[in-house]
Amino acid sequence: MSASELAEWSEREERRRRRAPWGVLALVLLTGVALIRNGSGEFDVGPPQPAAAAAPAPDVRSSPSATAPVSAPVGLSFSPADRVRIPAIQVDAPVTPVGLDADGWVGAPPPEDPNLAGWFTGAVSPGEKGTSVIVGHVDNTRGPAVFYGLGALKKGNRIEVARQDGRTAVFEVYGVEVFEKSKFPGDRVYGSKGTPELRVITCGGGFSKQNGYDGNVVVFARLVPGA
Repeated sequence: MSASELAEWSEREERRRRRAPWGVLALVLLTGVALIRNGSGEFDVGPPQPAAAAAPAPDVRSSPSATAPVSAPVGLSFSPADRVRIPAIQVDAPVTPVGLDADGWVGAPPPEDPNLAGWFTGAVSPGEKGTSVIVGHVDNTRGPAVFYGLGALKKGNRIEVARQDGRTAVFEVYGVEVFEKSKFPGDRVYGSKGTPELRVITCGGGFSKQNGYDGNVVVFARLVPGA
């Protein structure tokens, strides 16, 4: 992507974000039941699920009387995501842009490519101030896919997102949870906390042939200052 094309895309995405703030997007996504619908779930051992101890602790920074840490990163400028690496679960995958599909779901990467993640262009780019979102399949008809091991992540694990501007945004995991499709907390997952954050999302929970996975695994992570 050339510099002029990148600038044009950045301006277009910024206009789109202004038209569709997170509060609206959260409602759209909640009507979709699940973010990624193509997992098969038909393997002898299912994907790991988050432990209760991995749930995010209450965030004192959300309190009106609390102040953000002095070391809180201010964020990077806009740049599309290029690659995601999660060393703790051996993930090293290219990233493709995804948007909302015709039914109002976050569009997932093509299921035929198991090692491909998607950056949701309706949110900020990874490292910008706000909450960026990366999605990927847990499996496909042939076996485990890029985020099969996502539920095994623990607090303190790191996620690296290489960007097209040559910079790498490094995030530290502070929580991992699985949410029922019918009770997906859109505002909590997607809402901005005023600092650069990342959500990595795949299918999870129980599985049935009739309905697929009944939940979504969500990883909560914050940009590491100075990384």
